[in-house]
Amino acid sequence: MAHRAMRGAAMSVITAVSGFVLLTVTVVLGQDVWGVTYTSTQICAVKGSTVELRCTFRYPWTINGINTRVVKKFWFIRDENNEPVDLKTESEYRDRVQYQRKNNDCTLRISDLRESDSAEYKFRFITNDPRGKYTGSPGVILTVTDLQVQVSRSAVRGDFKSADLKCESSCPLPDNLSYIWYKNERIITGQTSNLLLNYLDPTNRISCAVRGYENFHSPSVVVKDVWDVTYTSTQVCAFKGATAEIRCTFRYPSTINGINTEVVQKFWFIRDENNEPVDLKTESEYKNRVQYQCKNNDCTLRITDLRESDSAEYKFRFITNDPRGKYSGVPGVTLTVTGPQLQVHVRRSTVNSYSNWKELTCHNNCQLPDQSSYIWYRNGHKLSSDEQYLHLNTFDSADSFHCAVKGYEQFPSPTVYAPKLPSVSVSPSAEIVEGSSVTLTCSSDANPAASYTWYKEDVINPLIYQNQHFFFSILPSDSGKYYCTADNDLGQKRSESRTIDVKYAPKLPSVSVSPSAEIVEGSSVTLTCSSDANPAASYTWYKDNKVLSTGQKDVYHFISIKLENSGNYSCKSENQYGQKNSTSLSIDVQYAPKLPSVSVSPSAEIVEGSSVTLTCSSDANPAAKYTWYKEDEDSPKASGHNFTISNIRPEHSGSYYCVAHNSRGRHNVTLQLTVREDFPKAAKLAVTGITLVVFLVIICLLVFFLLAKKKPSALFPVPGNRRDNNNKVSCTSPSQHTGKTESPPSHSEEDEELNYASVRFSTNQTDPIYYNIRSAGSRRQKVKEEDEHVEYAAVNFSPALRTVHQDSEEDPSELYSTVKKI
Repeated sequence: MAHRAMRGAAMSVITAVSGFVLLTVTVVLGQDVWGVTYTSTQICAVKGSTVELRCTFRYPWTINGINTRVVKKFWFIRDENNEPVDLKTESEYRDRVQYQRKNNDCTLRISDLRESDSAEYKFRFITNDPRGKYTGSPGVILTVTDLQVQVSRSAVRGDFKSADLKCESSCPLPDNLSYIWYKNERIITGQTSNLLLNYLDPTNRISCAVRGYENFHSPSVVVKDVWDVTYTSTQVCAFKGATAEIRCTFRYPSTINGINTEVVQKFWFIRDENNEPVDLKTESEYKNRVQYQCKNNDCTLRITDLRESDSAEYKFRFITNDPRGKYSGVPGVTLTVTGPQLQVHVRRSTVNSYSNWKELTCHNNCQLPDQSSYIWYRNGHKLSSDEQYLHLNTFDSADSFHCAVKGYEQFPSPTVYAPKLPSVSVSPSAEIVEGSSVTLTCSSDANPAASYTWYKEDVINPLIYQNQHFFFSILPSDSGKYYCTADNDLGQKRSESRTIDVKYAPKLPSVSVSPSAEIVEGSSVTLTCSSDANPAASYTWYKDNKVLSTGQKDVYHFISIKLENSGNYSCKSENQYGQKNSTSLSIDVQYAPKLPSVSVSPSAEIVEGSSVTLTCSSDANPAAKYTWYKEDEDSPKASGHNFTISNIRPEHSGSYYCVAHNSRGRHNVTLQLTVREDFPKAAKLAVTGITLVVFLVIICLLVFFLLAKKKPSALFPVPGNRRDNNNKVSCTSPSQHTGKTESPPSHSEEDEELNYASVRFSTNQTDPIYYNIRSAGSRRQKVKEEDEHVEYAAVNFSPALRTVHQDSEEDPSELYSTVKKI
């Protein structure tokens, strides 16, 4: 994770380390929920001392609702493959690094500091969230340096030069420190300042240290003038029984106080007696084994028949003709007498990568006798070669080699061989769960030591070039087979593959449907629930949040899907590490229109001239479209749910049918429509006349009865009452005629017939309504004629439109609307 900038107040911190008290530095305290705060950002320490780097860190308590915990904490100075490398795994820090942790405080402790430890140190922590990684950057810059004795000023005092010496470091040091000075490894008493006035004496070696940290003093130096001894080598190693040579050169002033200087004595020594060096030749154990070979200002010490007791520090001393002109070369040369310290060095062919050519060198760290011969061994068997170099053009990777010096076979070199079959270990060895920390370790027996490379079988490039491969927070994608190779200059071996199986809870399931096109009623449909999980998940199916089935099956099958199967489907995947619910998938089952239903509005009797609406509806998915037709006509009458006929006429009677259709099919239904013809004009007049006649008859009867009460003689038939040609009944008096006097009619049988009008009404609307009007005239013939023209009107009303059930040969979907005309 990239460094997060930290904002906040600044504070001054003084940090004490093992060795020195450092300068005051400014530390910025972060306010973000992720942060690393270092106690000091600049530390300077002296070589050989111990230093402590401190920090505190913080992180959010929860991430995505999950409690946060730190799974790994470490310090680092470099990255490898974009991943920080734990300082404890660095070979140069091995056994010198300690982590001290307490709550959210962390301390890095580095002991036996070296100048190569100068670097920028950063702290990193990793949480259980895959993205919860944080590095405190910038880190702490550590500078490791030596105390140095520097000549700050020099002057001539008498015959000798003097100098002001200063104990200082490249790191700024506090002024209140107390110092210790050393001359020839002995403390110079009374000197506590960092400054020292020293009379130049070529025999003295000067060093300094800070009081309390005497073990970390500066390197010893000689404040050189014209007096000096220089050794060709300060370390010499030789075989027991061999001859060793130690060489040096020396110098001195040509004159002292105006007198030419001459060397009067030269010798080597290993010890003092009464503060005076003892000439090596006078030592009994060196008698007859020591020679001095001096030429000009070069001098060589030759020791023969070396013994282990000869191991010591050898110093050269010369004395001039001036009483104070004595000088010793300090420090001297350290001689180590031992058996041969042999190493076999291997060099590969550099011609090409396919060559097996190898060169083995028998190398000795100690000085060998002149004309030494070597012995080579393959798999413990002596070879014929006696050279220091052994060339191999072909060899088996199982072969091993070592060498020895002839005459010193008891001191053979270590055996060299190609790597053996590497072994791979996994930590932890139990079940590996997503998010945990996992370490793969590769080890192989090899000399020279093997270098290691990690591979994943399905990845071409190497993963890492070291013996351990770390997963700080392992992911499911890290599952697979891993192997390593161990390689040195004698060969390479590949390990067996090791399978990493990362267990994890189900990922978010997805629901798919097959076929993925539109779903039609009656078709076969399969729902599939897909969820990545290890181990494999069990599944639960839901419709509209209600459980359908549970078990291992990830499919739900409809052999012949139905309309009622429409709805929202989802699934749940579950194993011992967790569960996840999918989002819903909507299933919409499509089907052809069902049998349409039709209706007529108004539902009562259909009368000529009125407006009628026919309505058609059908259950369908997708929604149906409607078309109206009249039988025996090719072109449609209308489209849509409703078909309206305005000003309906008898010719509109007939069979109509509605077709409901969509992309899945069609269905139709027939409706029979009958329109009642309105009364003819003559019939209308007749009805009007009959109504008028009835009204007049009633009035006449009323008048007649009133007159009868007053004038009984007035009761006689009125000749003026008659039916006109329009079926009207009139009531007139004699005075209302044209003036012609008619004689009263004779009282015949015809005249005695009563005139009457009768109207019959029925409350039952299903019964015909009849109108029946009779009248008697003065003449039977006329009456007979009129009687023969009695008119009846019958109307049948239906309270609602009814569907007539037809016999089996008829379409059961036909609907009839009937009007009777009598």
